[in-house]
Amino acid sequence: MVKGKHGREWTWARAKPKTIPQGLKDDLTAKARDLIERELKPVHVKPPPKNTQLNYIVDIFTRWRGRYFYFMAKYACPSPNAISPFFEVGFARLEYLNSGKFNMAYMRHTGQWWEIREDVPMAEALVAVCTDSIFHP
Repeated sequence: MVKGKHGREWTWARAKPKTIPQGLKDDLTAKARDLIERELKPVHVKPPPKNTQLNYIVDIFTRWRGRYFYFMAKYACPSPNAISPFFEVGFARLEYLNSGKFNMAYMRHTGQWWEIREDVPMAEALVAVCTDSIFHP
């Protein structure tokens, strides 16, 4: 390795795509919506609890931002002291790679994304979001 004058080293890093093929975006969005309606909503979206001030999930949806695809949960805040009646939180993230595969991350309790799987095909990533409890809201 070549060291610069500040003692830093150069290292190899995978090239990140600047754009995502629209067909892949549409395909992933459609498959994720189907997965949400069929698997995630019946398990995680329940009727509002009676006489509670605790937050609860009212919707699960997806969102693209750059090369990242997020699974999001919308929570209701029934408390009279709530700052807002609703808030949204990401619970799973897929990062698109040039090879047509994804890196998978989950939202930690610290509010940071933690990547735990690399180079995962789309079908396998969607199954993991559904079956692996670390990716649940």
